[in-house]
Amino acid sequence: MSEKSFVAVAQVEEVPAGAKKVVEANGIEIVLCNTKDRIFAVRNLCSHAHEKLDCGRLRNGWLSCPVHGARFDLETGAAMNPPATLPVETYEVRIAGDTIEVAV
Repeated sequence: MSEKSFVAVAQVEEVPAGAKKVVEANGIEIVLCNTKDRIFAVRNLCSHAHEKLDCGRLRNGWLSCPVHGARFDLETGAAMNPPATLPVETYEVRIAGDTIEVAV
């Protein structure tokens, strides 16, 4: 198994509490979400409607799709309510100094 490769994608101050930021890592569009005192990273694509998630609501550990309102758990990617049933892709995040790095 190959070792995960972390890519620097943003500075910590660019994603304050309650905020989202769209970044790109290795050609994948990812939305960083700062909620529950953590930064999460998920693919910026709803598993149900294939719409971008960055315009959705961010609350207490979940992000919703702006089109149909499906919510996704940011830690696991799991769909929390219909119409979505499949999870969204999540990425491991680490903070190195003031830099947010995502494993892709």
